[in-house]
Amino acid sequence: MKRSFLNQSEPILTSIMSGATPQELVAKIGNSEFDGARGIAIDLANLNPEFRNHDSLKSVIDSSALPFMFFFYRNGTFAEPDDDKRQEVLLAAVDAGASIVDVMGDLYDPSDMEITHNAAAIDKQKKLIDKIHSKGGDVVISSHMQCARTAEQVVEHLQEVEKRGADVVKLVATVDTEEELAEAFRTTMVLKRELKTPFIHLCNGKFCRPHRFLGPALGTSIFFAVQRYEPTLKLGQPTIQAMKAVLDNLHWNINDMV
Repeated sequence: MKRSFLNQSEPILTSIMSGATPQELVAKIGNSEFDGARGIAIDLANLNPEFRNHDSLKSVIDSSALPFMFFFYRNGTFAEPDDDKRQEVLLAAVDAGASIVDVMGDLYDPSDMEITHNAAAIDKQKKLIDKIHSKGGDVVISSHMQCARTAEQVVEHLQEVEKRGADVVKLVATVDTEEELAEAFRTTMVLKRELKTPFIHLCNGKFCRPHRFLGPALGTSIFFAVQRYEPTLKLGQPTIQAMKAVLDNLHWNINDMV
């Protein structure tokens, strides 16, 4: 059976990481698996350009039986600003055995809130998604923003990208106040009721940490943690061990209530 994020019980604890070489990534993957991660998410923006190819990515994927997610945004040490060129690397990852790759919500048309409403860009996204599916991969469509969003705004946003053929939809907003945190919790539960596809709803900001820990119990399908802290990482992202400690002892999940 193909290693996949979509044939596992939810929520899926996923180790998120970046690295300059395949060897560095393989070491982080081994440590993450030992700590209890059930999936791996890799940011390709910091991978040295000479390793952005099928064979190098396959050596990383073959190092573990866990499913792999790859994303390649416009920022990072070796970020590639050209949208088309970044997608070529993600397609190579699919050919190498990746379970799922990230298609940005504003791919081919950089936009506020990381979602495009340009018909030509959306059509190009859909064709890319069809190509990824034809290769046996799945797609998460993602948007990140430096502001808070209401539940209604998030539902509208994710239902829009859901129509483009995504297998998973993702939105990361910012919560800097008590009111915004409360709204983030409400948003996750509303998404659980309203969306047809699995979703990733996360937050950054001053009040993000409580939502990072409890969001998986409220309906977030895939959630991220780091294996250990490094100088390049913000402390808002929990560690794998901390996430497991909370969720293993919470003894409650919204999926058991509905």
